[in-house]
Amino acid sequence: MTSEAGTAAARRVERVVSPFHTYEGAGFPVRRPFPTGELPFLDPFLMVDQVGPVDLAPGEAKGAPPHPHRGFATIQYVIAGDIANADSRGHRAVVRAGGVQWLTAGSGIVHEALPTEEFLAAGGRQHLLQIWVNLPARHKWTEPASRNADAADLPVVTTPDGAHLTVIAGTTHGARGPFASVTPVLVVHARLAAGGRAAFTAPAGHNAAVYAMTGAARVGDVPLPDGHLAALDRDGERFNVHADGGPAEVLVLAGEPIGEPVARSGPFVMNTAAELRQAEKDFALGRMGRMDG
Repeated sequence: MTSEAGTAAARRVERVVSPFHTYEGAGFPVRRPFPTGELPFLDPFLMVDQVGPVDLAPGEAKGAPPHPHRGFATIQYVIAGDIANADSRGHRAVVRAGGVQWLTAGSGIVHEALPTEEFLAAGGRQHLLQIWVNLPARHKWTEPASRNADAADLPVVTTPDGAHLTVIAGTTHGARGPFASVTPVLVVHARLAAGGRAAFTAPAGHNAAVYAMTGAARVGDVPLPDGHLAALDRDGERFNVHADGGPAEVLVLAGEPIGEPVARSGPFVMNTAAELRQAEKDFALGRMGRMDG
């Protein structure tokens, strides 16, 4: 997945979906382009949640108290603010602005993501993304693992066309992100100056989408309002993202579909209803571990 479009056929926008607004964790608001009734998932991606950007007063920050996961991986990308992560496997790490935690839940883990004491006391700007990536059936029982990367670990490409591309996973414009999944994916945060553009490619047959995080954009000749997501067809390879008006920030996703049945219930994503029932039982019995207290 690179920027070398060459003579590759252009992808067209298949649909533009509007976001769903809800609350997660201890009650913080999120904007969710999927899963929704319009777009249940974008194989292998299961979910995108955006928190903020919002300016919080002291004491206002909220997080996600202990909760389980099984069968997929989570990407926590902190754009502003910070998050203290802990889990039942003993991992403890603070993700600060520009950093990422990639948590492969695999066979099951209990996790919490809370504002640091410093951020809670002082307040400040909070902005982050939570992205869920499915695991194929053969990897759903893998040992849970957590990896972190600081802002300095994420390559940033500056293009002549007014784009700054932070590469989290996959390869684009000659830069490779520090994270890889068992299913090939591309995850890029693109900051576009007013009038800026960026070109991407994804192999034919892979799913791809562009989500407007802040500001309005355009994918090809299709307008993309703030908060909306453009899901692209699978036939072509290359696609262009433009910021025709003011500056814009977009999330670019692409990935090879897993193509397996998806059974999901809250924090569990498996292949069958029976596996979901087993996940619920295993969590209740403490087989995914427990957080202190």
